[in-house]
Amino acid sequence: MTPAWAVTTTARRRRVVDVLRRGQASIVAAFEALDGGSTFVDHTWERPGGGGGTARVIEGGRVFERGGVNVSAVMGASVPASLARTHPGIEGMPFFATGISMVLHAQNPFVPAFHANFRYFEVGEGDDVAVWWFGGGADLTPSYPDPVDVRHFHGTLAAWCARHEGADYATWKAVCDDYFTVRHRGEMRGVGGVFFDELTPASEARAERARGSDDALFERDLACVSDGIDTLLPAYRPLVERHQYDVYGERERAWQAVRRGRYVEFNLVYDRGTLFGLQTGGNIEAILMSMPPVARWAFDHRPESGSPEEAALAAFQPHDWLGAAPSRDHQEVTTR
Repeated sequence: MTPAWAVTTTARRRRVVDVLRRGQASIVAAFEALDGGSTFVDHTWERPGGGGGTARVIEGGRVFERGGVNVSAVMGASVPASLARTHPGIEGMPFFATGISMVLHAQNPFVPAFHANFRYFEVGEGDDVAVWWFGGGADLTPSYPDPVDVRHFHGTLAAWCARHEGADYATWKAVCDDYFTVRHRGEMRGVGGVFFDELTPASEARAERARGSDDALFERDLACVSDGIDTLLPAYRPLVERHQYDVYGERERAWQAVRRGRYVEFNLVYDRGTLFGLQTGGNIEAILMSMPPVARWAFDHRPESGSPEEAALAAFQPHDWLGAAPSRDHQEVTTR
């Protein structure tokens, strides 16, 4: 049964929401099967100002300490301030926003944390849409970066980009490196991935709509985003399968908690999605489902010299993972 929040007013909106909901179902099923010890629980919410969403959350699993896959669709009478600042001229206009967002935090410190989101915005109403755009991306946050894992992740995303006109791995990687930087720490929260604000720039979509020929752009971008959602499992699942049984102890869990602290700092200080959700009156549980269940802060924490933890810090800076890779193909990542 389709939840009330998913009933949208235009064919375009319905198509995007259907793609996101299908992605949510397939991703949840895959990670539920991989975990084998717990299941995702549904949390459906309605937004008083219009719309709502369904967050599917797993906690205390065999593999995943916490994870969530959320799909939402919200609308309002006036564009939120954070959106208006980045798109001058849309202040005070009605908006529609829908997206899928996910995060996985594993028990094992050698299994990287994973985040991805894809979203669609419309500004205007019905046939009077002023502008629309897709955004999104995916990034990897390991506590102990494994170069083979990171090359596989980046290589899979690069292959997705290569399949679509308008997608640009090199540019999107650079944007991701910059965006997911914890600036007050001078380091990235992980090893990056790809991130884009507008698959087709809003100005181009506006011009094409004025000429009555933006349908082709919409179809092109929707196909790219749909394929991007399908790419998430082959990019991340092999890393979970490869490391879920790695041996670890208290030292590794303590370092994982410190790195999770950096994750929390980024989400609460810099993340635009968190800010947008709060400004639009979204469900607070769905907004903060990305937070790890356990994190740690230690005063002036410095890893021991020569330790694996110190070595890990070098990976949390911009790095050309594919250019520096040996001849081994990214698809050769195998499970143990």
